[in-house]
Amino acid sequence: MKELSDPWRELGEFIREQRSVARLSVRRLSEIAGISNPYLSQIERGLRRPSAEILQQIAKALRISAETLYVRAGILDPREVGGNLSEAIMADPSLNDDQKQTLLRIYLSFRRENGADPDRPASSSATVARSRASTP
Repeated sequence: MKELSDPWRELGEFIREQRSVARLSVRRLSEIAGISNPYLSQIERGLRRPSAEILQQIAKALRISAETLYVRAGILDPREVGGNLSEAIMADPSLNDDQKQTLLRIYLSFRRENGADPDRPASSSATVARSRASTP
């Protein structure tokens, strides 16, 4: 089988890295995602072009955003990914309030460190302030 273009190989490498971080074997990830082991292996090697549905299954199994894989696959333009990181963190039901606050503080400190205006996006600062006010 011939390798697809670089974006597909890069997508496969990214999936492989995420699988490694999650400490999952190809077999285990394929089971969780509900796809065949050989098919996942081919995706990781850049030999297959997965559909949006397959990417969504893989993302769910890896516990990452499907949009992340869609952007890497060229299905979504990075500018089309809506929302704001702070809002996404605050809306995540799998995180408790302390974890949300920690992630927001880290994110904002990295933005300041890299020279970004700490008040932009404004909703980030507002979200942190609102969340702090509601935390007991």
